[in-house]
Amino acid sequence: MFTRLRRTRRLRRARDGDGSALKNLRWWQTLTRTQFHLDPHEGETWDAQYTVDVRYLAAELEGGKIAEGARHAPVALYRDGVQQYIANPPVAFPIPGGVIEVATSSYGLTRMHVVPDEGSPRPLRPHPRGLEGLRARFGRRFPRVSSALGLLAIIVLLAGLAVMVPQLAELVTQIDVVAEHVGTFTSPISLPGWANTALLVAGILAAIERALTLRKHWLIDADTTWTSFA
Repeated sequence: MFTRLRRTRRLRRARDGDGSALKNLRWWQTLTRTQFHLDPHEGETWDAQYTVDVRYLAAELEGGKIAEGARHAPVALYRDGVQQYIANPPVAFPIPGGVIEVATSSYGLTRMHVVPDEGSPRPLRPHPRGLEGLRARFGRRFPRVSSALGLLAIIVLLAGLAVMVPQLAELVTQIDVVAEHVGTFTSPISLPGWANTALLVAGILAAIERALTLRKHWLIDADTTWTSFA
């Protein structure tokens, strides 16, 4: 029931597009834009190609329209190259026989899946020139290295979480009101400044790696968990 209510709320976020044509993804847009495709497939309920165009640096939408001075919507759905919907993520775009769900975090995408009315969700195909497409190609060419990178990202994020939680608890209990009621707490983990900085940078890279492969876990990817409830 919760999933159905969340999807209904996200469907309401979609606004009608202007019918403009889809522009090609250029190599110089690698860090600011990406695309995913849902191809027509025999036996499915859709008979057109759907493309989701994501622009990470686009201005927020206001009242279903692009904010003044903005040129592009953060997320747009195209049917056979014609713009159908625009939205701010997270959003669910309606298509025949299901929806396309899109969600993002501070580090990239957390969801880009088609969810049929009957059947299991599956990710859309990334554009080969997008970062996600380049990462997928790397994974196909070097599967063992790809798996090792994925495991390393998990280890780094868990290590960061193990360091962050006690440090945060120590910081909160230094507040007078909190200290009066629960006392103070001293973190058992104390790292030098350079180590904290290195762990922060490694955590950002690990989070980006997880986003590029559309992986998400409520604990490991804590930064993206709360956005999923929007």
